[in-house]
Amino acid sequence: MTPTTTATSRPAATRRPGRRRSFSITTPSWLFAAPALLVYALVVLYPAISGVFYAFTDWSGIGEDMSFVGLANFRTLLGDEQAMGSIGNTLLLTLAIVAVQNGIGLLLALGVHAKLRSRALLRVIFFAPVVVSPVMVAFLWKYIYNPDPSAGLNGLLGLDVNWLGDPSVALWSVAGMVVWQYAGYSMVIFLAGLEGVPKELHEAAMIDGAGTFQRFRYVTWPLLAPALTINMMLSTIGGLKLFDQIFATTNGGPGYATETLSTVLYKQAFVFGKFGYSTAIALVLALFVAAVSLVQVYYLRSREVTA
Repeated sequence: MTPTTTATSRPAATRRPGRRRSFSITTPSWLFAAPALLVYALVVLYPAISGVFYAFTDWSGIGEDMSFVGLANFRTLLGDEQAMGSIGNTLLLTLAIVAVQNGIGLLLALGVHAKLRSRALLRVIFFAPVVVSPVMVAFLWKYIYNPDPSAGLNGLLGLDVNWLGDPSVALWSVAGMVVWQYAGYSMVIFLAGLEGVPKELHEAAMIDGAGTFQRFRYVTWPLLAPALTINMMLSTIGGLKLFDQIFATTNGGPGYATETLSTVLYKQAFVFGKFGYSTAIALVLALFVAAVSLVQVYYLRSREVTA
């Protein structure tokens, strides 16, 4: 028998039906995610964990000399009048931004959602401030808030107000600046929600005799619940951690009238060199933002279900 005959006379190997090739944990799909996970761990997780550790120390930010002080930084925070006052300013600023920004954003969305020839141009104009750097917006509004009666907003309205120098007005002036920049962002989210409202529901309501306000109250507004949830969350988080605009316009002044937790945190770290104390403030701010966000999400999501 020749070698050729022997090779061809062997039966061909058959694959059993129903068996699949097994994959190990080192398949390419896991390898693709590894660089991103590594970068996330180095950029986000490691600094966050380090910050929690430093919050319980008296580290000055220079060198490695530090000692564990336990809850001393948090007790100092509770007794710090400047920090406690900044919490009140932060809450007032956040409430003003959330209420006014979302109210104006909803009105703008309703306006540009109407059948206007210029609605595409209006959408671009109203959204344009969002893409500008917050620091550039702050310097622009420092000029608009010029205390000179013949310049800026005073000259336009015929007023004589020191917008950023009067402690009773400065905080609300900053809130107006932030609302001007981000109202277009809320508008876009509300506009996306309006685009998802079926026209058939409005037509049915019109047939039943519902007016414009009734259609908005009973048809449009309940269906805007998801968009409202997103806008409320984003504006609340943005207001609680607001820093750039305040630092560039008032730096927390006049006095402590516009001081927020973010500006206090910055000054304690980079002006007074108390990095341990500043990380304690940062930890409190992070936990506070997380708690407010969770409560807000729970309430707004329950509203979406019942709406």
